[in-house]
Amino acid sequence: MKSIDTIRSKIVSRETLGSILEKKRKEGEKIIFTNGCFDILHRGHIEYLASACDLGDIFVVGLNSDESVHRLKGESRPAVDERSRALTMASFEIVDYVVLFDEDTPSDLIRVIRPDYWVKGGDYQNFEELPEYRALMETGGKVKIIPLVEGYSTTDIYKKIQDQANK
Repeated sequence: MKSIDTIRSKIVSRETLGSILEKKRKEGEKIIFTNGCFDILHRGHIEYLASACDLGDIFVVGLNSDESVHRLKGESRPAVDERSRALTMASFEIVDYVVLFDEDTPSDLIRVIRPDYWVKGGDYQNFEELPEYRALMETGGKVKIIPLVEGYSTTDIYKKIQDQANK
């Protein structure tokens, strides 16, 4: 199999993912899930993803679809389309599966994935208030908060680009 085909094979539908993970769960594999827009990847994302991956055996990344990102971040986002973001994320060796979702939250996806851990960044200290938390509690998972890498954020990168363009 060509390398690009291997990468593409990691991008799956939620239905396919549910079947795969059910088998993995029966084999005793610990499933880790995180989600986000992952529009412009940076060092903070890489360190976050690596830390999340270290928590278990199967690492799944849920990506907000373009429509979902528009609703959450505004019409100017994302800068990178969903197919490209999914392919980039799937190219990481540490990521086992990538799944796109159209909803504003991954609550329905969490019910399909049933992760052992749902991982969020340190900017989500009040995770109990998030709608996804209820879905996680229904499925018996736990939340793991990973500290942010100071000085790295997609919003800051956008601001730098805009500031440079305005000079």
